[in-house]
Amino acid sequence: MSLLDGKMLSKKLKEELTQDVSHFIENHGRAPGLATILVGHDSASAVYIKNKRLSCEKTGITSYHQQFADDIDQQKLIDHINQLNNDPKVDGILLQLPLPIHLNTQKLLNTIDPCKDVDGFHPYNLGKLLKSETAFIPCTPLGILRLLQHYAIELSGKHCVILGRSNIVGKPLAMLLLNNNATVTVCHSKTDNIESYVQQADIVIAAVGKAKLVKEDWIKPGAVVIDVGINRQNDGSLCGDVDYEQTADKASWITPVPGGVGPLTIAMLLQNTVLAAKQQEKIKDRG
Repeated sequence: MSLLDGKMLSKKLKEELTQDVSHFIENHGRAPGLATILVGHDSASAVYIKNKRLSCEKTGITSYHQQFADDIDQQKLIDHINQLNNDPKVDGILLQLPLPIHLNTQKLLNTIDPCKDVDGFHPYNLGKLLKSETAFIPCTPLGILRLLQHYAIELSGKHCVILGRSNIVGKPLAMLLLNNNATVTVCHSKTDNIESYVQQADIVIAAVGKAKLVKEDWIKPGAVVIDVGINRQNDGSLCGDVDYEQTADKASWITPVPGGVGPLTIAMLLQNTVLAAKQQEKIKDRG
């Protein structure tokens, strides 16, 4: 078993991005800008936003943040997003999910300018991903791809089984892997005999949010195991969707939790923000 070290790769990518941002500032007289929006006081969401803003600061990206009460009116949030859409200092917009249930999440995501949709959740960008065209790709799937590429793990012709069909990870990841010539199976809560599918997988990606769901006898010897889940146990420690202790010796490669996919999600957000800034400057030059 060998570790897929997302923390190490994230550090490397952020160092490269820091240089890229420095060159961008020299050429354009400004830093790329990322606007974050937090609704309510969910502690986990607040931590995620804090980490994203700190990462922006370390790489030279300007971070703009606005927090709203959890009872904010839908239209007021739409108006704020539109202000950011029209702000030339803002290249990327991130609406932290999940949102309070009275808000229409998809309508709010659809309000974000596709050119500033650095989370890759707008239907325009998801549609381009479906057609294998250049687009902003959701950060966690993109981070998983970069991790596999960094460790030279072949995707073409391999059977990838994804556990989870969310719009944030499972569905866009399936498209991304298909675009890289993998054969993809997506399993979910209604899949019968889910372990039988996992047992056939060359690459397993678990993203269901259920602690230690995947057991040793689910894993084919030599399979690659990517664990997207982060679950807090009764003793306060974190674990993934895969039972790491049971499966580590059976897998050829495996991600730790924490330190696997999570750090790369933020790195890909920064990468998408810099890409958005470059695209905005090209539009200005053409104008």
